[in-house]
Amino acid sequence: MTTMTPPFRADHVGSLLRPPAVRKARARVEAGEPGAAEALREAEDAAIREVIRMQEEVGLPAVTDGEIRRSWWHYDFMGMLDGLDIVTREGDGIQFHGVKTKPKVPVVNGRLDFPDDHPMLDHFRFLAANTSVTPKISIPGPSCCHYRLEPGDIRVKEYAEDAEAYFADLVKTYRKAVRAFYDAGCRYLQMDDIYYAYLCDPKIRAAWQEKGIDPDWLIDRYARMMHDAIADRPEDMVIAMHMCRGNFRSTWVAEGGYDPAAEAIFNKTGVDVFFMEYDTERAGGLEPLRLLPKGRQRVMAGFITTKTPALESLDDLKRLFDEASKFVDIDQLGIAPQCGFSSTEEGNELTMDDQRRKLELVVKVAEAVWGGVA
Repeated sequence: MTTMTPPFRADHVGSLLRPPAVRKARARVEAGEPGAAEALREAEDAAIREVIRMQEEVGLPAVTDGEIRRSWWHYDFMGMLDGLDIVTREGDGIQFHGVKTKPKVPVVNGRLDFPDDHPMLDHFRFLAANTSVTPKISIPGPSCCHYRLEPGDIRVKEYAEDAEAYFADLVKTYRKAVRAFYDAGCRYLQMDDIYYAYLCDPKIRAAWQEKGIDPDWLIDRYARMMHDAIADRPEDMVIAMHMCRGNFRSTWVAEGGYDPAAEAIFNKTGVDVFFMEYDTERAGGLEPLRLLPKGRQRVMAGFITTKTPALESLDDLKRLFDEASKFVDIDQLGIAPQCGFSSTEEGNELTMDDQRRKLELVVKVAEAVWGGVA
């Protein structure tokens, strides 16, 4: 293992484009072909070894498995929890700009818990066994298990009648998850808790208000839930959090600056590293970075987009860091793309070569601004 420890100057959110062999193998599983599951696992293993090599070759100090075993960035993990199921319901799905996801929805059918044999523990072990640098796994944060739920899909009476009971069990579930990943050898765990950014969008805020829920209360409650879930982590475990405005087939959902949520994000979650979307004007200005306390926390500024293949200018990116340094110490900044390349198995509208060039650019920026990736 490398002697470098997170946080790093160069990093990425986690998901990577799925190669054709994996997509074909998964289609065979969905068609119910005999032996397809084993063939899919073999295709995934081979693809993950390949993306690990690619990440190491471009010079990244931390690598992921590209979420290649997943169909969704969040629903796979959530559906593997005790008490929570992901079901197909025609007419549902998540509406992005101009496109809609598959009609999958989360349903709470029992008390929440993190099972000892959660499959993603083995996903991490495979990653760690096949890399010579720091292995990182990204899982959905606790807010994901609440934000996407419709009231009628909470089928546990206590949870339906008392949201605090549900939040309390979410915290217990995630505490177990954090400990389980640590015991599996994970020292760099990322939670994708994207809904802080969604709750900065005026239209989304108005929709929650129509439901009778104050979006500012919800931001604060999500921050407290994250804090309590990770508060007891061992000192040598770094927790990161990613926040974006939607990422599906190069489209998006929300817009609006981080201003309504920045105080809670930086000062109430207890998170060490923040991956923040900043690739378009939809993300607002850099002013909220002024709320990051001086110290060891770090913001990975998402100035490089995963939504389009055009490669950003190194000089332009350096100028963006000059601008960001007006609000936060440059030593508390790093560079990463704004989101993953393939938040779902469909992937964004880029090629494998485009993806590699984007990650190479991440490393080049870190070397140009800080003299290295660590």
